[in-house]
Amino acid sequence: MLKEILKNHHVVLASGSPRRHQFLKDLGIPFIVEHRKIKEIFPEELKGAEITDYLSELKAKVFLSELKPQDILITSDTIVWHNEKALGKSETTSEAFKMIESLSGKTHEVITSVTFTTSKIQKTVNATTKVTFKELSKDEIDYYILNYHPLDKAGAYGIQEWIGLIGITTIEGSYFNVVGLPTHLVYKTLIEIASR
Repeated sequence: MLKEILKNHHVVLASGSPRRHQFLKDLGIPFIVEHRKIKEIFPEELKGAEITDYLSELKAKVFLSELKPQDILITSDTIVWHNEKALGKSETTSEAFKMIESLSGKTHEVITSVTFTTSKIQKTVNATTKVTFKELSKDEIDYYILNYHPLDKAGAYGIQEWIGLIGITTIEGSYFNVVGLPTHLVYKTLIEIASR
């Protein structure tokens, strides 16, 4: 369906995430990947979705001068928001352990923003999902980090992996948002942009 709607557009996904690549494939969206590393630094006063909105739009800035009239650029950012603090990707296994341990037995929010940029407009949407973990043992956290190497994931965990299977007790909101993309919003927004 989206393939037909987007036939006059050229979708560019600016993400190195294999999960986001797969989501666009599953939605039936023809796209190419153009990934560029940026320093993901945001003003300290920003909170929650303000952070992911800011970073998602920041990732689009490096492409602005290159966009052609038919291009739709998709950029995105995800954080785990816990105790009024943003948890991004961990750089070491010890940092990953501390992140997961801080989530154990508690509820946190996973926030993803997606920015759609064309040569004429820019629109950012975001979604928040509440996720609750059971009390995780040290052995469970160690096992997960050793076997799944989650350093490329916000909050140092993937809901679709072993830790999600054994540790998550409740989820309120979009599951796919926690995996990395609020697919329902991507679908809705692409239709809106293509119909202009």
